[in-house]
Amino acid sequence: MAFKVSAVPFHSWTPDVYEGAPTPVVAFMASGVKAAGFAALLRIFVTTFGAYADDWQPIIYALAIATLILGAVMAVVQTDVKRMLAYSSISHAGFMLVGVQAASGKGTASVLFYLATYSVLVIGTFGVISVVSGRGDGATAVDDFKGLGAASPWLAFTFTIFLLAQAGVPLTTGFFAKFQAISAAVDGHSWTLAVIAMITAAIAAYLYLRIVMTMWMSDGEHEPVKVPLTTVVVLGIALVFTLGFGVWPEPIVDWANEALPALVRG
Repeated sequence: MAFKVSAVPFHSWTPDVYEGAPTPVVAFMASGVKAAGFAALLRIFVTTFGAYADDWQPIIYALAIATLILGAVMAVVQTDVKRMLAYSSISHAGFMLVGVQAASGKGTASVLFYLATYSVLVIGTFGVISVVSGRGDGATAVDDFKGLGAASPWLAFTFTIFLLAQAGVPLTTGFFAKFQAISAAVDGHSWTLAVIAMITAAIAAYLYLRIVMTMWMSDGEHEPVKVPLTTVVVLGIALVFTLGFGVWPEPIVDWANEALPALVRG
């Protein structure tokens, strides 16, 4: 299960696959595959081994710490955007493991909320990368995004919102997802894990701001990007979802809480 969700130390395949695979495939892997992996993990631990939480919590605790730290630190030193977001995905897996480790209804609901919102968020993120990088994903270096704000301001603005949401900025779904995971850890008295999660979130924010600064404040002769209509629709839906449910997260919170009985019932 740790291999499926890219938890450290079973993560080594993730950066190479994210960087080498076509961007639309990466979007599916980062959303659908990760969601399926965590769904299976929750069913196994919550449904089957829920009565033995004291035995498996220390294992998830260690995996969460290692995943949070390595994902955040390694993401900062990358120069390729897809590789950056691969390590970012590992860091997000760490936050979801924080919710799993809580071994509570609130922790499980936080994971479900994280999966629902992160899946939409990451599809939008890689949708922008797909149209900017062009055919064959030939332009995925950070420098390839220089001047995008001047050349295609709407696209750059959309990408900025997705990146800020992944950083956990308030009024986005990313903020509430991280807040719920940390809150579940605090309620479970996992104080150290909660502090580490907050510190790694601050570290990871640097990489998102780095891309944002490159788009808006770095000089570059970026050509205007032609965005297909279908991509505009997808990005628009993801943007409205990220901002709308960031301001009003209650519907997804209610859905996550209502899903708990069915999850436990198996």
